[in-house]
Amino acid sequence: MKMKAIMKSRPSAGAELVTVPVPQIGPNELLVKVKVTSICGTDAHIYAWDSWAQSRIKPPLVFGHEFAGEVVEVGSFVKGFKQGDFISAESHIPCGYCYQCRNDQQHICGNLKILGVDTAGCFADYVVLPEVCAWKNDKSMKPEIASVQEPLGNAVYTVLGEDEDVAGQNVAVFGCGPAGLFAVGVSKAASAGKVIHIIKHDFRRTISQQMGSDLIIAYNDPQLKDKIIQATNGVGVDVVLEMTGNQKAISDGIDILRKGGRFSAFGIASEPLINLNLNAMVFKGARIICINGRLMYRTWYQMAGLLNSGRLNPAPVITHKFKLEEFEKAFAQMKSSDRQSAKIVMFP
Repeated sequence: MKMKAIMKSRPSAGAELVTVPVPQIGPNELLVKVKVTSICGTDAHIYAWDSWAQSRIKPPLVFGHEFAGEVVEVGSFVKGFKQGDFISAESHIPCGYCYQCRNDQQHICGNLKILGVDTAGCFADYVVLPEVCAWKNDKSMKPEIASVQEPLGNAVYTVLGEDEDVAGQNVAVFGCGPAGLFAVGVSKAASAGKVIHIIKHDFRRTISQQMGSDLIIAYNDPQLKDKIIQATNGVGVDVVLEMTGNQKAISDGIDILRKGGRFSAFGIASEPLINLNLNAMVFKGARIICINGRLMYRTWYQMAGLLNSGRLNPAPVITHKFKLEEFEKAFAQMKSSDRQSAKIVMFP
């Protein structure tokens, strides 16, 4: 049995639509028919074949790690899922036996593999998923919403941490990519006070408003810090959510964080070294929390609660839909210089 897939066939920019055999499952795995998949920044790095991709990816590889689909076959040891279940994927594949896995930290497993990076991914008609990485959805959930739960979970973890509360607190979100836009929505859904969004691309201003931002400021506004301090009655924000990895955003975030506040870092820096201004953080008595992935599975339960409550609606962030065969148009749209898009999904 054959299927179509998007493959990084060789160590160069771009990808190919190929026909390959449907993969075979092991005893602890599920075979899932992909209903919809979405493009992540990691996929864009792989597609462009930048320095990170060159150091990590081993072609040939079917890539992609954000998706939702229907279980069509279950391995002989699988107990929690059956044919017909509608699932989304936790992309972090834990080993189950390392120090981290045995200390409730599967998301940062010492032998971590990532779907579509270290194993065959979901830009295809079918994908193999370990049972431990499957999350069962209600069948009434829209497939495109189900497909973006992996990146939405990044935002939930960034906002709520392991045991944080933003209710009534003033929050600044740096970054207007999908993660930043999701973080705005999660903050409002979690009853944050004032949510201030610092954005780079004006196209995403309307999306930010739809997600619930109270104040939007351009990242290059020379009065950025003054506006935020004024908006918080001279105190500064209680929580900074840094979703970019950009040096200016990090520095500005530290400057506008109140004494005793929380700085949650999710963005990945393109530079090898970033100036964190540790002295400023120490004298503020601030807390720094670094976010990697999603807690397995506390974050997923928190996300389900927010979605089921109706307070969190990620739909405005999904701006474009393509057929899987149109992947070149999808990647071009995602990387357009004017960034006239946010989250892009593809349908096999």
